[in-house]
Amino acid sequence: MAARTLYEWFARSAELHPDAPALDVTGDVLTYRDLRRCAEAVATTILATRGSAPDRVALLAGRGVVALAGYLAALRLGATVVPLNPTHPVYRNEIICGSIACDVLIVDDHAAEPGGLADAAGTVVRLDDAEVLAARPGPLPALSATLADVAYVLFTSGSTGRPKGVPITHGHVSPYVARNIARFEVGPGCRVSHTFDLTFDPSVFDLFVTWGCGATLVSPSRTDLLNPVDFLVDRAITHWFSVPSVVSVSASLGNLPTGRPTVLRQSIFIGEQLTYGHVAAWRAVAPNTRIDNVYGPTELTVACTEYRLPEDPRHWPATSNDTVPIGPVYDYLDHVVVDDCGAPAAEGELCVRGVQRFAGYLDPRDNRGRFLVRDGDRYVPCDDVAPRPESFYRTGDRVRWENGHLVHLSRLDDQLKIWGYRVELGEVEAAIARHPEVTQAVVIAVPHGDGPELVGFYTGTALPDRQLAGWLRDYLPIHMVPRRLHHRDSLPLNVNGKVDRQALRECVTGQRVGRPGR
Repeated sequence: MAARTLYEWFARSAELHPDAPALDVTGDVLTYRDLRRCAEAVATTILATRGSAPDRVALLAGRGVVALAGYLAALRLGATVVPLNPTHPVYRNEIICGSIACDVLIVDDHAAEPGGLADAAGTVVRLDDAEVLAARPGPLPALSATLADVAYVLFTSGSTGRPKGVPITHGHVSPYVARNIARFEVGPGCRVSHTFDLTFDPSVFDLFVTWGCGATLVSPSRTDLLNPVDFLVDRAITHWFSVPSVVSVSASLGNLPTGRPTVLRQSIFIGEQLTYGHVAAWRAVAPNTRIDNVYGPTELTVACTEYRLPEDPRHWPATSNDTVPIGPVYDYLDHVVVDDCGAPAAEGELCVRGVQRFAGYLDPRDNRGRFLVRDGDRYVPCDDVAPRPESFYRTGDRVRWENGHLVHLSRLDDQLKIWGYRVELGEVEAAIARHPEVTQAVVIAVPHGDGPELVGFYTGTALPDRQLAGWLRDYLPIHMVPRRLHHRDSLPLNVNGKVDRQALRECVTGQRVGRPGR
């Protein structure tokens, strides 16, 4: 299995396929030679602006030339990439940028003024696509990154009310890139979708499985994702990768027409449970596509399991919850399913270790309770400051072996997935409680359509829903802002004196519990 840094994966393709198209985005088509020149030009600008090579580069840009060339430029200089989402609140991006002490902040012309982010980063490099496309590189230092160096840090929702940083090294991600290039037969001539924001770790597949073998990355607009069939046909996509909700949302809008010829031969889904309803709708659009369901938390480097549906629907395995199986686990990773007592079981929490397992959170306090080690015939928590190499990462996901396949059942905690993004209810509750007029806040998730809906309850001063929701947009990404907010004079308690979440859930679904507020 090849072992390369992410930049080396790209540079190898640039050497082998310099005239092949590497990027098709916003009307621009760049060859590998072009994209390499753009990346090196941005790297030259960083050096000229800062005066020396940075250690950590934050990226506040959309999925255009600045973002993608900037990502490669940071890697070319041996720096760690820290993607920020321009649509997320400045407050949240400031926390991320400050917690990792970024040296440089790259900003494109679509992002708002960086404000406090500029203070956190120190050096700001503002660029636009046209400027990058026209730039020429200068002298650069030799490649310096090693497999042990951190390639990128992504931040996931945290139960403590602050995002958790997940550092992933080049050594963690290189085997993932190699496996997926082979698994999905990606190579020159292939056109791969880029549906994921850079803050969402499947984007690493988009970029480096594509660029690691000389294929073309094709970036859609926001509206393209609501009309995926037009995107597939008009842009000649051969490999599609997205969350399943792209299918269900498009179907609900009437945007999944059938009968249009596509060249799509491989479809991959991640981030949410993939149902047989999703599959049927997608196969009706692209009847000749293979479909793989993959699974994995950020801490295990994008994905660690995969299941390919048989071509004949009569051979699709029946599952207890009508979802497509997620596994087996990659053959070069170790895993165990444990019950509530830590004993190996057919149903329980999936725990994984091996070369793709990260080495611990940016803040070591977040490691507590997240790893297991074997102790006789049981697996017990490992609360070392840093996890041991032999430690298993606890995914927090309940799975079951069904007819030889791993099936995802549910979460074991208050974490859930919305649009594929991990959401900790504790972080949403902490944001609501931060409002000066709020005394106490609780958030629950209730079924809604094809996924969960967040509902918030709070005590203190009653506020207009629109006002409170607008205030929360300054602290939370839009997918984490509750769709409904309810003021109550008090929150119901259970016999243990804790907030009775089930009573609140019953209240939302139709039963009155206690006296609702205004």
